[in-house]
Amino acid sequence: MSSAKKPKIKYAEIWGLREEKYKWLQKHEVENTKWQEISPDDPYYFFVPRDRAGWDLYQNFWKVTDIFPVNSVGIVTARDSFVIDFDKQLLESRIRAFKDQREDDNFIKAAYNLKDKPTFNWYVNAARQELRETVNWQDYFTKILYRPFDERWIYYHPAVIERHRENVMKHMLRPNLALLAKRQSKLDFSYTFVTDKIAESCVFESAYANNTVFPLYLYTETQTVGKKKNPGVTAMMLFDKPKEGYKVKRPNIKPELLADLKKTFGKEPTPEETFYYIYAVLYSNTYRQKYQEFLKIDFPRVTFTKDYKLFKKLGKLGEQLVDLHLLKSKELEKPIAKFQGRNDNLVEKREYEKGRVYINDEQYFEGIKPEVWEYQIGGYQVLDKWLKDRKGRVLSSEDIKHYCRIVTALAKTIKLQEKIDKLYPEVERGLTFVKDAD
Repeated sequence: MSSAKKPKIKYAEIWGLREEKYKWLQKHEVENTKWQEISPDDPYYFFVPRDRAGWDLYQNFWKVTDIFPVNSVGIVTARDSFVIDFDKQLLESRIRAFKDQREDDNFIKAAYNLKDKPTFNWYVNAARQELRETVNWQDYFTKILYRPFDERWIYYHPAVIERHRENVMKHMLRPNLALLAKRQSKLDFSYTFVTDKIAESCVFESAYANNTVFPLYLYTETQTVGKKKNPGVTAMMLFDKPKEGYKVKRPNIKPELLADLKKTFGKEPTPEETFYYIYAVLYSNTYRQKYQEFLKIDFPRVTFTKDYKLFKKLGKLGEQLVDLHLLKSKELEKPIAKFQGRNDNLVEKREYEKGRVYINDEQYFEGIKPEVWEYQIGGYQVLDKWLKDRKGRVLSSEDIKHYCRIVTALAKTIKLQEKIDKLYPEVERGLTFVKDAD
């Protein structure tokens, strides 16, 4: 029996104004249109032309979802303005009022712009009752990574959060690191960041962006706490001093990868060393540009050098990046930016002019180079976004210090990326094992 003949698929497009397209259509038919033959193939079957240069190599790299098997999209509260705040005291006041049985449901709904959501089986009355029955309700306040370099307070309780992603986030309530990455992007790839806190779902972009959180370590659960109405809230959600049982953890890295690394290097790198190496590769502009077409369609993939010294060098640079992005680096103790001018520190605007970022007519941050001001992580221009979210607010001394540290971190990130780019070609020049295509 002869095999079926593979059908030919052809593609054409035209760009321009609507009227110009109408005129073109009046003069063209299928027979006199210039077509481009395409071959959609596994696994994406795109019906548009794609630059496939490097695909055969890239598809055999390790996908981050395979490297870190336990992962999930970030938290979706469905009511950010209620359960997230810059100020812990203001947030606690809201939660106290919410659970106070002296106030009726209608007052609470109006005061905090809350609505029952039958589709998600969420009702204000039931949520309030659940919080009243929660043992140690005050233990559920913690920090969340909301946007790049922007941590806020959240009341992390399933009664008021629509999708709390407990299976992953519970591991971020203990000492940990997590890679943030995104599956698809319309923009050039810059969808990589790090956190040591739980993370929101739109760290990289606006609503429905759905960044994924990949924790480095998984902690063993020891007991369940609270009333039976909270069966999914584990002991690790309490923020008291760690007990002995909480210290049991294991790396969330695929054993096959660690085995390959051990076989190649003659020694097994630590989970942190592996994490730092991956982070460095994902911040290589050479890597990003070379594989930009593929980075737009799926989670990023990483290959590993067989040169242990190169692995260590890149890992050291990745570690420096992580420390900068967590704002824990000692290099941030002397920030390159300064805050100047006299006024009330009120953010009224964000205007960049000759190395200065004005927040009002009299006050500005200075010492900011154009490439630092324009630096993007995901869909956000970092320095602009941070101020945009604080428009109408008065910056505290800690806010000002924090912003200067962000400026410094981004400037040093750019320098580190240049160093990584000098090393990255060596990774592929000595390509070693790659993940099996299956």
